[in-house]
Amino acid sequence: MSLVERLEKYCLTPAMAGFEDEMIKKLKADLTDLVDEIRVDVLGNVIATIKGTEPEGSDLMIFAHTDSLGMIVKGIEENGFIRIERVGGVPERILAASNVVLQAPGGKIVNGVIGFVSHHLTPPEDKYKVKPIGDCYVDIGATSAKEVEDAGIRVGTPVLYRPSFERLVNNRVTATSLDDRGGCAVLVELAQHFKKNRPKVTLHLVGTVQEEFNLRGAMVAAQQISPTAAISIDLVAASDTPDIKNGNGVVLGSGPVVGTYTFHGRGTLNGLIPHPRLLALVEESAKSKGVHLQRHATMGLLTDASYVQLVGGGIACVDVSWPTRYTHSGVEMCSLGDLEELKNLLVGVVEKFPTEENFSRG
Repeated sequence: MSLVERLEKYCLTPAMAGFEDEMIKKLKADLTDLVDEIRVDVLGNVIATIKGTEPEGSDLMIFAHTDSLGMIVKGIEENGFIRIERVGGVPERILAASNVVLQAPGGKIVNGVIGFVSHHLTPPEDKYKVKPIGDCYVDIGATSAKEVEDAGIRVGTPVLYRPSFERLVNNRVTATSLDDRGGCAVLVELAQHFKKNRPKVTLHLVGTVQEEFNLRGAMVAAQQISPTAAISIDLVAASDTPDIKNGNGVVLGSGPVVGTYTFHGRGTLNGLIPHPRLLALVEESAKSKGVHLQRHATMGLLTDASYVQLVGGGIACVDVSWPTRYTHSGVEMCSLGDLEELKNLLVGVVEKFPTEENFSRG
């Protein structure tokens, strides 16, 4: 299966934070024959290990999250309309008239739409207002609460953007949940490479859970592995569209990106300044592989590496990414070439990773 075929399979798989089981099953199945050991922990992290040729040496953890953001049912009204709450950073300004799916028990999918006031009936003063999530509702066509319940929907049912995957010109795609199904697809690409080319260091490829819900899963995986260092694979928002001024300089189609600084700035108040020697290793690997490497320093985002770095006595961490437009929407866009180059970059990092290193500072 090619990278784009696997990416499509993953993007079309509904797997919201806390409800990742379908992605867990698919990622585990894709990795099982490529690694020496694989297991799924209680939270749902898929932990796959390829043993190094120098087993007493370093352990490197490379991880991507299997979950997506979404919404959750918080109430069902007598007339059959469904009230929702956000799970993760869902932008309220894009929700009205969005197509959604509700994932009932047993994997049953129920289609719906987020309602809005018809344009013809909208007062002039409301035409440019954003409806907050508390005013949003899902319409599945039901006329009563009983019909909703008969469809298998109840309080706590996950609600997601309707999955889609479309190929565009210039080797680009637009899809739901590129965040972070692109990273999951790269994990499998790495497993395929290192099954044939066993690394010196022991490599742990991890599909984590609940990243979109306060970055929970990766830290638990890191506690079990205790790696020498850890690398997060996640997207970074590109700022190369006409409506963004003074962005982070990240351009779609110009290669993978290494994070030099992230800070969420709200809520978690967390972020990552990468370990300087690990950052240097990424840059050296880009040179040796002939990969054009972009750099970013971005306020307003973070990855689960921000918590992995705090495990135990501290873990050296760095973020590597691919540029993505329209993040956290149902129409995220990326370049397949950037994902391919990201895989090549990471192959170089693993090949160059020192077998004896403790990343001590000073």
